[in-house]
Amino acid sequence: MAGHVLLPLVAAVKSLIWLVSTQGALWMFRANVFNSAVKKAGGRNRLLILLSSCAVILPLQAHAQDADGADAGTTLKPITLRADGSPVGPDSTIVAKNTRAASKTDTPVLDAPASVSIVTEEELEERGVTNLDEALSYTPGVSTDVYGSDNRYDHYMIRGFYASNSTYRDGLPLRVSNFTGSRMEPYGLQRLEVLKGSNSTLFGLSSPGGIVNAVTKRPQDYKFGEIYTTFGEDHIETGTDFGGPIDPDGLWSYRLTAKWQDAKQGIEYSDDGRVYIAPALTFSPSADTDFTLLMSYSKRDGSTAHSIPYLSGIDSDTFLAEPDFDNMDTIERNIGYEFRHDFGNGLEFRQNARYTDLDMVYQQVYTATPVFTDDRAAFDVDGSNQRIDIDNQFQYDANFDRFDSRTLFGFSYEHDKLREASAFGSAGPIDPFNPIYCGRACITLPAKTVTDSTQTAKSVYLQEELTLDDQWILTLGGRYDHVDTESNGVDAVDEAFTTRAGLTYKATNELSFYASYMESFLPVGADRSRYVGTPQPQEGTQYEVGMKYQPEGIDALFTVALFDLTQTNVPQYQSSTASYLQIGKTKVRGIELESKVALSDRLDLIAGYSYWDAKIDNDLNSAIIGNRPETVPNQVASLWANYTIPGNGTLGDLTLGVGARFVAGIYADNENTVKLPSRTLIDAAVKYQATENVALSVNATNLFDKEFISDVDTYSNSAFYGDRRKVLGTLKYTW
Repeated sequence: MAGHVLLPLVAAVKSLIWLVSTQGALWMFRANVFNSAVKKAGGRNRLLILLSSCAVILPLQAHAQDADGADAGTTLKPITLRADGSPVGPDSTIVAKNTRAASKTDTPVLDAPASVSIVTEEELEERGVTNLDEALSYTPGVSTDVYGSDNRYDHYMIRGFYASNSTYRDGLPLRVSNFTGSRMEPYGLQRLEVLKGSNSTLFGLSSPGGIVNAVTKRPQDYKFGEIYTTFGEDHIETGTDFGGPIDPDGLWSYRLTAKWQDAKQGIEYSDDGRVYIAPALTFSPSADTDFTLLMSYSKRDGSTAHSIPYLSGIDSDTFLAEPDFDNMDTIERNIGYEFRHDFGNGLEFRQNARYTDLDMVYQQVYTATPVFTDDRAAFDVDGSNQRIDIDNQFQYDANFDRFDSRTLFGFSYEHDKLREASAFGSAGPIDPFNPIYCGRACITLPAKTVTDSTQTAKSVYLQEELTLDDQWILTLGGRYDHVDTESNGVDAVDEAFTTRAGLTYKATNELSFYASYMESFLPVGADRSRYVGTPQPQEGTQYEVGMKYQPEGIDALFTVALFDLTQTNVPQYQSSTASYLQIGKTKVRGIELESKVALSDRLDLIAGYSYWDAKIDNDLNSAIIGNRPETVPNQVASLWANYTIPGNGTLGDLTLGVGARFVAGIYADNENTVKLPSRTLIDAAVKYQATENVALSVNATNLFDKEFISDVDTYSNSAFYGDRRKVLGTLKYTW
């Protein structure tokens, strides 16, 4: 059946044929000074410190870009703005041309021996994205709505593996440490890059499915600005984004992005309040040197996960927790920089660094058993995390007759310091058919237990990209990671050497084929006293082949990728011996297709399809070997079209957008006894450009308010429902 589904899609595409330790200590000192200053200040003063310191291709005639467009004769500074040639954006359309995530160098997407999908700022705005889940929902190879309306973290899967702990920002990790983690604010981003597959050779410890790298908005070398207000049911927000050169010579430029929001998450008693402020400053004394300071303050008032007893007939909007004890609130402060200097003669140095200080309050009550009269579970966690990340890169470009060489040498330092005070207890039962809330009076919690843990990773990596006759590109890479994890006095050390190899063949300037092999690793926790044998990191290996087509006469990119991905050394708990065995093995094979087309400035098309053949290859429970892993869909497809009707000077331009998202083949348990129904969700957008500077838009997700279940916890018989209809209107003024 899968083959019959894939054949027309494939045919459609084919037809278009170490500084490490020394700088770490220095940054730790700076970070402690900064952290101390922030914590001692009041709320308003803290802010002042932060601010100061494919599927289907329509047979339409493509229109070439106007010769006077943004791509013609524009001289731009490196890094800050390279129009559509920049590896970090911003991009003028939904089609990105270059990427940095695929190789940590400025690489055309067509040349990269890997599958990479890029969501540009233009696409984020078209679809009215409000969170990372929505931002990734039209990207093949990615599964969103994993746990329905659970917005405690940015939940998503890449190629069948949970990857929410593999989120990066500006090339540096933003991991969730135990319970303590942050969430992304899409309004602060100018693009998202999804690099699929095992990528530890580039990014260190990560899940085997891939990573998501978010690129922060940064200063540009021209003046710009916008202010907007968004409104809807239980939703109000306002924001601004402006910047430009500071001095006449353009040596200094700035940007300020800010947002305030008071909203709910579509569920009664829920919260989605936000304050986001991100100042940025760039100094570019010459074309060879630039320094960008990136700062941000993000305050999120959120809610926890909510569920309904499965097949109970209870209204999915029923709230079965406690309104007075339902919080997922975080305050995140970031300060960092990106530095680049070109020494000439092909040698360039880059350094990215960031310090993160995160505080979290997490309080929740939930049903823990299928019996309504049983007590509910409750827990209360206060977490704080300080993180330092530094990535240093030397790039050397050289030419040897028919060969072009690009060598990348890097070394990085990562340090996480986590402190959590947690208590796990119970709350009185609740009648799901007639819920009466008891408040904090019915919640019983023991004294909190404090956990102090740290994780330090020191890494060195080397990569060679060798090009022969501008046609064959060989990519080879290796990375050594030394990871020291400590928790409450228990210490563990992991070492890993991961490799990467890829070969790209550019048949023409428009068409390329590639094959690659990549690896990943992810350490287990510090406490290994109950492991049988010597604990090893979880490992991932991937084989992939693919094709990319970027026609010269049209702003478009078509890709197809086939992969074989395996994860091993997965820990599994054996209750009879109260021990862990690392015998778990999961395999995912699949095909992914993607099309992004910008036909002139009037029609945008985005299409994606993923087919995943996932199975449990080895398990402690031999009865489930060969089954499909829980929450992993079999097929994911999406299509988005955006069309502009010109006003011809009499009226403003009218833009209409419509999209569809399809997901099928999900089991809620590894035993494959609970299969969830497939779902198709419709999104829509309307935008009216009233004047050159004023626009009114309306965006709707799940337009027909479809009720669907994303996951079922079979142990507690709890069903998690996906987000229902959300309609938001936005009035925006730009200059």
